Amino acid sequence: MIQVVVEIVAKTGQRDAVLKAFKANVPAVHAEQGCIEYSAFVDAAGFGALAPFGDDTFVVVEKWESAAHLKAHAKAAHTLEYQAKVKDLIESRTIHVLSPA
Repeated sequence: MIQVVVEIVAKTGQRDAVLKAFKANVPAVHAEQGCIEYSAFVDAAGFGALAPFGDDTFVVVEKWESAAHLKAHAKAAHTLEYQAKVKDLIESRTIHVLSPA
């Protein structure tokens, strides 16, 4: 199993627009072979003393049956369309691909 954690920093004030495009793409990703989890998360309220990501950032948590499934996802037409749609709205994207310890 492959776990992926992606930190997406939107340009100032653009997080909602990026999340809207992300959420529109979720059903297509969930339908992909090998997709176990694909969800977006923002800072939980009430935990300000911890290190928040901030108002322009969200985190995507993905889980795939195998590296081959993840690689196929990266090349899927709907993934490429989503990336093209949001590329001018994103400041940075950091992808961490993880395996069980």
